[in-house]
Amino acid sequence: MSKLKNYLILFDAECPMCKMYTQTLVQAGVLESDGRMAYQSLPADACPMVDRQRAVNEIALVNQQTGEVTYGIHSLFKVIGMAMPVWKPLFAFGPFIWIMSKVYAFISYNRRVIIPATQVEQFQLQPSFKRHYRIAYLMFTWLVTSFILTQYAGLLQGLVPVGNSYREYLICGGQIFFQGYIINLINKEKMWNYLGNMMTISFGGSLLLLPGLLLAGYLGQHPVIYAGYFMLVAGLMFLEHIRRSRLLQLGWAMTISWALYRAAILIIILI
Repeated sequence: MSKLKNYLILFDAECPMCKMYTQTLVQAGVLESDGRMAYQSLPADACPMVDRQRAVNEIALVNQQTGEVTYGIHSLFKVIGMAMPVWKPLFAFGPFIWIMSKVYAFISYNRRVIIPATQVEQFQLQPSFKRHYRIAYLMFTWLVTSFILTQYAGLLQGLVPVGNSYREYLICGGQIFFQGYIINLINKEKMWNYLGNMMTISFGGSLLLLPGLLLAGYLGQHPVIYAGYFMLVAGLMFLEHIRRSRLLQLGWAMTISWALYRAAILIIILI
């Protein structure tokens, strides 16, 4: 595996995900030990060719000898292509580049709601907000979460009535609109950030239910077990909602409305 020498990759110090994967590149020997730096720590007169705002949105890779700068997926392709040349033909294939650039943007513009920063807006430059990518994220997490919950609901048969195939889609989608209405009353400016965080919690909770689905064929029909595991996951989601609401400085109002919505839906289903 070749090491990319005389290159500097700029990452977001407020993004735990960015810090983790750039550190992994260094530990894997792809980048030199001094080959990564937080763009927040970059001196004002250093790397004059770097577009600072673009580097906030898309990770920048700087050639320290020539001053050449690449951004986003092109930076990652250059790093991976140097380490594993076998992938270079794929990384030069136009349709693949286009698809992966959209995937990269989808993750990058939602990174602060996927893994929230513990300290927000400490620096002047912050990631740009792209509404269409946030809406795409809400739709993606809604569809995946609803699909998994629909499958898991079958394991609760006997304790909870099995609804129509679209029931979980309506419930999950309904919470987006309900919480969106509440956050608009409390703090309209934080609506998109809150909804993104809320759906990350729902998405994460649904992924935690996958072991139950995968083991159902071995464990058999034991709805009490599956219901108990569901309640455990719901409790973890509740705690995470409290944590993220604190990070967003929203207090308890959104967590209370989140819990009340779910409790009301459960009562309606049981009745």
